[in-house]
Amino acid sequence: MDLAPIVTFYRLIDAARPPERADRAALGSLPTRAFRYCDAVTTASGFGWYLSSPLDLDLLWDGTQIWWTCEGLTDWLPLGAAQFPHFAARFDAAAPERVKGWSPPFLTALQEPGMVQLWTGLAARTAPGWSLLVRPLANLPRHPALEPYEGLVETDRWFGPLFTNLRLTRTDIPVRLHAGEPLVQVQPIPQAAYAEAVLNRTAFVPDLEAFREEDWTGYYDTLVAPNHDPDRRPGRYAAEARRRRRGAGCPFAALAEAG
Repeated sequence: MDLAPIVTFYRLIDAARPPERADRAALGSLPTRAFRYCDAVTTASGFGWYLSSPLDLDLLWDGTQIWWTCEGLTDWLPLGAAQFPHFAARFDAAAPERVKGWSPPFLTALQEPGMVQLWTGLAARTAPGWSLLVRPLANLPRHPALEPYEGLVETDRWFGPLFTNLRLTRTDIPVRLHAGEPLVQVQPIPQAAYAEAVLNRTAFVPDLEAFREEDWTGYYDTLVAPNHDPDRRPGRYAAEARRRRRGAGCPFAALAEAG
């Protein structure tokens, strides 16, 4: 049975790279041992899709003003709001009359010091009940002068440009963003997962004396029993987690079909 997509990406800027499925090896940067045996790390690394800047560009923050430049510009320009080169005309040529003149900016300097909003050149629409978490790349080193913010967008009802907010953390150091090089990671999240009614349903066990027998049994099965097994092999948890995922199917199939 074919399922409707959880998310559909729309390319508005022709130069924008299509979303790339996130890599369980974190673009080959994970240690071999982590890749082979740590399912928690590889699953987090491969959860979602990579998005990038549609243009090679440089940003510079002098402590007061943000400056930018790219190929075709002969000097640094102060950043207020900038359109992607030639995109406004391209947008108006394709858009219906009621939308002409409303092409989104590519780069915007925000009010907060050192803050920039960058558009990936894409838009997205998710199935009903699903949102997109826009976040830094999972398990990949951050740029020492650039910090992406996280944002959770209810893209099942909000259809617009897929932006990311970036904070420049050092002054007087040019920051290069490469087109096609992953910049942020987007992940599908069911809205039920962050509903107040769900997040408020927590429990707390205050000390070891409050552990129940089933808690001690779970601890024993996870940490103690494997060490008594003479045939124990590394990566048992990873193998079991993969088998569990293969056998469970998609618990949100109904949501996917509704999309």
